[in-house]
Amino acid sequence: MTEPHENLTPLAHAARNRCFGCGQANPTGLHLEFLLAEDHSVVSFPTIPDSFEGPVGYLHGGIIATLLDETMSKAVRASGHTAMTRHLEVDYLRPVPSGAPLRLEGRIARNEGRKHWAQAKILDAEGALLAQGKGLFIEVRPRQTGKVGSPSED
Repeated sequence: MTEPHENLTPLAHAARNRCFGCGQANPTGLHLEFLLAEDHSVVSFPTIPDSFEGPVGYLHGGIIATLLDETMSKAVRASGHTAMTRHLEVDYLRPVPSGAPLRLEGRIARNEGRKHWAQAKILDAEGALLAQGKGLFIEVRPRQTGKVGSPSED
């Protein structure tokens, strides 16, 4: 699944991150861990359990979309930007098996101001392309809060 010549570095997460895709503090999440490749793309090697199935033995389509979205989001994050999905396109090419090793790959296609276009794909252990996606992500500022329970104005 990993290429022998790949030099991958772990991509750090926020300690209390509750993100459904990557948050280690989310007990029901996917707990995806990403690595940064030398070409600035991101890679992950998850095995998604059958609790996320649609048809028996295969992942639910919404989970497949989530895997692609999360991978693209991490590619944007790895380039130093915090952004949210504006538009997402998914091509479901083959059924994605549950309980089997997968390879997720994501990269930035282009940047224009606050707009970041990204691409991602899901491959099986043999390298067959199962699903791919592309998306537009819009850079956001971290949410600030003033008094407890009320957002601040800026």
